[in-house]
Amino acid sequence: MILKKWLTNEPKPTIVCVLISVIVLILSLGGWLKTLLLFDIAWVAIVLCGIPIIVSAAIALIKEHDIKADLLVSLALIASVITSEFFAAGEVALIMQIGSLLEDFTANRARKGIESLIKLTPKTARVKRGGADVIIPIEEVAVGDMLTVLAGETIPVDGVMLSGETSVDQSVMTGESIPVDKKVGDELISGTVNQYGTFDMQATKACADSSLQRMIVLANEADANKAPIVGLADKWASWMVVAALVCAAVTGLLSGEFIRAVTVLVVFCPCAFVLATPTAVAAAIGNLTKYGILIRTGDALERLSKVNYVAFDKTGTLTYGKPRVIGVETFCNNTKAEILRLAALTEQRSEHPLGKAIFACYTERGGMLEAVSDIQILAGQGVQAIINNKTVLAGKPDLFSLPDNAKKTAGDYFAKGATVVFLSVDGILCGLVALADTVRNESLVTIDNLKAQAITPILLTGDNEDAANGIAAGVGIAEVRANLLPEDKMSIVREYGKNGERVCMVGDGVNDALALSTAYAGIAMGGVGSDIAVESADAVLVSDDIKRLPYLFAMTRKTMSKVKQNIIISLVIDFVAVVLSFFGILNPVTGALVHNCGSVFVVVNAALLLRDKDEMVTIG
Repeated sequence: MILKKWLTNEPKPTIVCVLISVIVLILSLGGWLKTLLLFDIAWVAIVLCGIPIIVSAAIALIKEHDIKADLLVSLALIASVITSEFFAAGEVALIMQIGSLLEDFTANRARKGIESLIKLTPKTARVKRGGADVIIPIEEVAVGDMLTVLAGETIPVDGVMLSGETSVDQSVMTGESIPVDKKVGDELISGTVNQYGTFDMQATKACADSSLQRMIVLANEADANKAPIVGLADKWASWMVVAALVCAAVTGLLSGEFIRAVTVLVVFCPCAFVLATPTAVAAAIGNLTKYGILIRTGDALERLSKVNYVAFDKTGTLTYGKPRVIGVETFCNNTKAEILRLAALTEQRSEHPLGKAIFACYTERGGMLEAVSDIQILAGQGVQAIINNKTVLAGKPDLFSLPDNAKKTAGDYFAKGATVVFLSVDGILCGLVALADTVRNESLVTIDNLKAQAITPILLTGDNEDAANGIAAGVGIAEVRANLLPEDKMSIVREYGKNGERVCMVGDGVNDALALSTAYAGIAMGGVGSDIAVESADAVLVSDDIKRLPYLFAMTRKTMSKVKQNIIISLVIDFVAVVLSFFGILNPVTGALVHNCGSVFVVVNAALLLRDKDEMVTIG
């Protein structure tokens, strides 16, 4: 078993082999040990680190008919052994294995975010059964179950708070460094941690469908895929085998020294191509995961780096996706505060989003509950109630006889894309409450930051033109398309693509799925929002906001730039080393040092992506 693992180059045996090889190569520098043992101890490094490389190259060549970088390394090893350059052969094998370990180390660093998510998954949940709390396996929690979460515990599944108040640490899921206060009715995300107090919640998703599990699945998908540019590097490595053999042959013939030809083979090993590129991709994915941005594939990362247009859905993306009170008007002696009070008390038991928004606005401004009687729900029209022995009616314009001034005031709000709820007291029209979906606080700065990166924003929405133009003007978007059906959004995105533009669609709902899957790249808002949107997207913003978008595009561009930079650096190092080898300035030993030190450099250069920070926003 150990021999099999050693030959197939699995991590743990490789670490042991590298440590032993380092020791024996240092000892081989002393000639006394060679005299004592009657053989060069560098052979130990050749066998431990070199044979797995040769076996891998042979398997790829014979079984897969594929020429990989291992083949060129194997040729350099064999040539070094033939010329009795045992130290150089051991050194080439050792540095190659060290490079592989560096890649594994960087990839493991990048996967720490995934591992932390897995560790967050609780094994059990405290569910109410027959009036008592019963601890059951997390897999048995069903939608609708009532759960109790104690202080310090991880929230097991997605749900809604039913009772209690607390602060929740959402840093792993959303990148927020400050705990978020939660009250009755607030949504709870699995994997986040209850900071204090005990609360009851209702499960809205089973364990397998929870936010935490979806994050783990998406993150693992990203980790398992490579960008096409990684395949390009492998293709270049194959061509370099041919180039290396030609250069070595020419060097040997012109110089008449076989040792120089061997040195060319040693310095021509395409280690940097093979190691540095996937390291950059893995490091970038790991960095973005830390900020609550999940890239599904390496291919998506490369495409996102080339985007020059970003198409936004309006509702839930640039806006909060929920109605809020934006204005209160009075047509009688009542103050605006009194109009809001009467409307809120009338709507306090309403399940309609507009009614909930009016009541929420009232309570946020310090309003108190009062006795209300004889509440009647007028289906699809409004609500009527008795307050202080007066009949209050709140509802659509159709329920009222509107004077001209009321029609004009309402018309002004309609032009802004707002919805209006009128209010009458004992049959006399008294005022109105205007509600609309409002722009996210971070939308304007996000759009400005995207423009600074030469990315043009577009607004695609199913809302009317007035609402669309109002939102677009508020955030600085010039290109607007309104009254769109899902297929219309898809057609527009496709139209841009036919004109050579690389469009990234950003959306959060089912109606965005077609556009997300059609666009050059797609980003889903809020990894727990719409399952269809998430499945159709290339990337997911776990936190339900767009403030991370500029950093996402900046990081993908920096990653691809880093990949190209590494390839250029490796080409320069190889070219200089080949020239020095041709003139005999480098021998196999020094050539291996120069070349492989360069390989280590580009790997470290790529790994620096893990340390990048989002300077465009303040976390939390």
